[in-house]
Amino acid sequence: MKSNSKKMPVVFLGHGNPMYAIESNIYSQAWEQLGKSLPKPKAILAISAHWLTEGTSVTAMEYPETIHDFGGFPQKLFDVQYPAPGSIGLAKRVKELVTSRNVELDHQDWGLDHGTWAVLKSVYPNADVPVVQLSLDMRLSSKEHYELAKELKGLREEGILIAASGNVVHNLRLVDFSGNQLYPWATRFNDFFKTELLAGRHDALINPELFGEDALISNPTWEHYWPAMYALGLQDSEDAIEIITDGIDIGSISMLSFKFG
Repeated sequence: MKSNSKKMPVVFLGHGNPMYAIESNIYSQAWEQLGKSLPKPKAILAISAHWLTEGTSVTAMEYPETIHDFGGFPQKLFDVQYPAPGSIGLAKRVKELVTSRNVELDHQDWGLDHGTWAVLKSVYPNADVPVVQLSLDMRLSSKEHYELAKELKGLREEGILIAASGNVVHNLRLVDFSGNQLYPWATRFNDFFKTELLAGRHDALINPELFGEDALISNPTWEHYWPAMYALGLQDSEDAIEIITDGIDIGSISMLSFKFG
């Protein structure tokens, strides 16, 4: 891997099916290539769609647990461990930087859920980079998550990789594991997001409800969309934008992933 650069990139990873943590495919292969191209960070701040709280918390333990927060999958997926160390120092730094609200230090309740470890297992397979996870306050709007992210920009200058993990389109009720279904509304909303992203137009993306019915069907709930707001909020004007993966998987899940910087 390359040595640390002055400012670390920001990534958003469409994590999709948890099985991709153990099955090689075009998405996991792209995440592997991403890890090889990134400067090695001092630590990672992960924002996952799967840690919802009232208020904002950050993991602050030496050895975060690998959380298998899903059901109905083969035992070999539950056997996966991602033993990355934590970083109490980074957790305290996040608390220091976020001044708009109180950030609770979580010493034991959470760990690394599959939104984090299922992608980092491909990006950093040796689990040798400390990982801290930031929760999503379920009471906030997309715009408020975007504004909160801006307070974390200083981490990029400190060798911290910020990795947000969710899905721009996420409708589990309409998933089609046969792979035969491709919903037009999912493609339209994914294409809308990508167009605005590449044009640097954040206003429409931080108010996705304004896009209408396609947005609401694509996201019956917004927790998988919110991590993308953190990536957008951390973008600097001079950052190059790179699409890492794209496409609609199993009918109703966007696999759009992108990098700034």
